[in-house]
Amino acid sequence: MNNQTLTAKQQRIVLKRLLSYTKPHTRQFIFAFSLLVLATIGEIVGPLIIKVFIDDHLTPQVMDRGPILFLAALYLGILVLKVFITYFQLLKFQEISLKIIQELRIDIFTKVQSLGLKFFDKTPGGSIVSRVTNDTEAIKDMFVSVISTFVQNGVFLIGIFIAMFFLNVKLALFCLLIIPIIFAIMATYRHFSSRFYADMRERLSQLNAKLNESLQGMSIIQVFRQERRLRREFAEINEAHYQAGVKNIKLDGLLLRPAIDFVYVLSLILVLSYFGISSIRNVIEIGVLYAFVNYLGRFFEPVNQMMMRLSMYQQAIVSASRVFSLLDEKELAPTAFPADEKPVIRQGEIEFRNVTFSYDGKRDVLKNISFKAKPGETVALVGHTGSGKSSIINLLMRFYQLEKGEILLDGVSLNNFEDQELRKKMGLVLQDPFLFYGTINHNIRLHDSSITDKEIVEAAEFVQADSFIRKLPDQYGQLVVERGATFSSGQRQLVAFARTIATKPKILVLDEATANIDTETEEAISSALEKMSKGRTTIAIAHRLSTIQDAEQILVLHQGEIVERGTHQELLNQEGLYHKMYLLQNGQPEKVEDAVG
Repeated sequence: MNNQTLTAKQQRIVLKRLLSYTKPHTRQFIFAFSLLVLATIGEIVGPLIIKVFIDDHLTPQVMDRGPILFLAALYLGILVLKVFITYFQLLKFQEISLKIIQELRIDIFTKVQSLGLKFFDKTPGGSIVSRVTNDTEAIKDMFVSVISTFVQNGVFLIGIFIAMFFLNVKLALFCLLIIPIIFAIMATYRHFSSRFYADMRERLSQLNAKLNESLQGMSIIQVFRQERRLRREFAEINEAHYQAGVKNIKLDGLLLRPAIDFVYVLSLILVLSYFGISSIRNVIEIGVLYAFVNYLGRFFEPVNQMMMRLSMYQQAIVSASRVFSLLDEKELAPTAFPADEKPVIRQGEIEFRNVTFSYDGKRDVLKNISFKAKPGETVALVGHTGSGKSSIINLLMRFYQLEKGEILLDGVSLNNFEDQELRKKMGLVLQDPFLFYGTINHNIRLHDSSITDKEIVEAAEFVQADSFIRKLPDQYGQLVVERGATFSSGQRQLVAFARTIATKPKILVLDEATANIDTETEEAISSALEKMSKGRTTIAIAHRLSTIQDAEQILVLHQGEIVERGTHQELLNQEGLYHKMYLLQNGQPEKVEDAVG
């Protein structure tokens, strides 16, 4: 829907959904609308006062001071009052509009937080950022500028027609014929501009995605000298965005103000011709002519404003369709199935029963996986890249919905546990730890008020991170920049270990947690890992076989299947795939060749 031309029906659906956000602000909206009506009445009454002055005093030269002063005071009073009323109604409309956008952005951000990893696997991060920022900004412009302008000018136009009928019924009926012409111009503009704006928004989303990719991979870009290629790709997308913008500018130049001005000039010619012909047969009042011409000009000015805002409206509708497509996304993070009782993880026993899994529904990355990790045991997963190790952890953490087989925790299906219980009792440490902008203290606590400062220090000491933290200028108050870029890989990993251990999990999941750590740091945290694993069920992915030699059970995976299982020594004795991996890591490739031969 968001990449195609929106039909008139689709645009109405999107607009109706946008306007539903005004319901909580109905009272404020009615108040602002009332002020708008008063301001419009003041705008319409002004020419009528001038008409009375011209026809009753200026033309017959009846210059009675009292009535003239009264008309002047009334006209000036209405102008001053209109200024104050207009200020407050604009202020109120703006407040309502900004509040609505604030709520919409919170809804989008909340929705993004609830989406599953499967959605993020197929959607560029820059595209999501574009919807949350650029698209909502376009919607804000509609609420701030377009709706208030359309409502204000709509009320104003109704008032002008009432005044026109008061002056001359026949001519007012003739002016009603202008409205279908204006609606035809609007419909034509909406039809073509929706296509161009959809293209522009998609190109802008691609620009954000390319920029986000470039920033995230800047070091790789510079190392492999990819700057020229990235500039070329960015320029191509930017040119496509420019061309879409030029097409819309041409459309604006043809169908917005020029077309309306043309209709206005024709209308003015017809009105003046009518009064000119009428003056041959009858005497016409100059005040009526002035008021009618004045109203005709005032009629087309709000129409011009509405047409100029129509481009904002189209951008907002296209942007809103993209935002709503994100809000309607069905790829949610897996959650617990409804149940009368909420189970609790007490022992930490893990069991996989005949688990088969596919990311795309076509190719199975896990095939009939079955194993059991008893409380306090360490189960290590080893295998070549793409063998399915990380997929097992992704399913255990319930990042993806399992469709075939079953995963049990303490004998209870994983699907029955609440998210809060799972996240509280399962600790995860990744190969590339993520640190948030803030302090070290903040990164370990992560806004969990139940974790005291003392427990933070104890967690850091437990994983031997305290020694390097104490050497920092501000120690635990040391500022962590984005992604912890000023810390080494080992230091970031130690902070991540402390963050995990501070929550006192029952189950520990290590996804190649020592892969980016130097030998000295690895030795320093080996004892910490051993302590962390005591009393906890541990699932560890490891490339360095030396780090999992003490595991109670080692599972060797190959192309999504468990091909070997046992302890370190048992697997070496089997002289299978694990034995070959061990020889390669210990610098004995010739023995591998002999084993293969």
